[in-house]
Amino acid sequence: MLLAALGFSIMGGAAKALKGSFNAGQLVFYRNAVGLLMVLLSFTQKSTPNTGGKMGWLLFRGLMGTIALYTLLYCILHIPLGTAMSYNLTSTLFIALFSFLLWRNYAGGTVLAAMAIGFFGMLLIYKPNMNLHWHYHVAGLISGITSALAYLTVGKLTQYYQARTIVLSFVLTGVLVPLLLSFIRTICSLPADNLFFITLKWPATNEIGWILLLGLSALFGQYFVTRAYGADKAEIVSVFGYANIIFSVFIGMFLGDSFPDLTSWTGIFCIIGSGILISLVKKRGEKSANY
Repeated sequence: MLLAALGFSIMGGAAKALKGSFNAGQLVFYRNAVGLLMVLLSFTQKSTPNTGGKMGWLLFRGLMGTIALYTLLYCILHIPLGTAMSYNLTSTLFIALFSFLLWRNYAGGTVLAAMAIGFFGMLLIYKPNMNLHWHYHVAGLISGITSALAYLTVGKLTQYYQARTIVLSFVLTGVLVPLLLSFIRTICSLPADNLFFITLKWPATNEIGWILLLGLSALFGQYFVTRAYGADKAEIVSVFGYANIIFSVFIGMFLGDSFPDLTSWTGIFCIIGSGILISLVKKRGEKSANY
């Protein structure tokens, strides 16, 4: 999960570097196009046996991951990198919430208190007087919610599919969705909105390196996050992803972001602390159940 966090942080930095040339929808396409090429090449070298039988879940994982990527890249291009990643990592809170709502996995008052701390942290990052439009914050929350749904699905899918197949479902969806929306925009003569209904453009020579770094670092992160969530409970694994925030803050500063103020840091540490607390409670509950 630490390797995954590093990969996603580098991906965010590459996206930030391409801010002046590409919009979020275009970056979604290129990020996944590079990943799709590499995954398909890997299948030519070694076959991957799968039990299969859960195609609906596989498609759902791909769709949720693609929506999460759209909203994450949209945030990365418009708000500081560390803040964008903090919003995305609220997935830990939503994992705990959805685990209860979908499977009635209730871990007690401590987890509820931790979730309250985490949501308070989100409010501190949000800061209504902050000079950012409300839709950036909504996009950040959507990235956290859809990431949570995607990661919960990964934990179920690893019983039936190998990691590369699960990654393939994501990168393939992430290529087909932008192509489909671009086709719809052309056929229906819709105006480009720089997010979903985009005009695809070929990168300039000096941008190809950044595009490759974007796709390869994201694929690196996606592979290891799939392995991590397949190895243990999502609530436990997700806590290590908070390293992403630290990596992203310093990569963002290197690319021109301002250092987060005290209120933002307080919000970040509230989210990190809540995730750690949820993870410890879940792990302790598993040990007790084994005695």
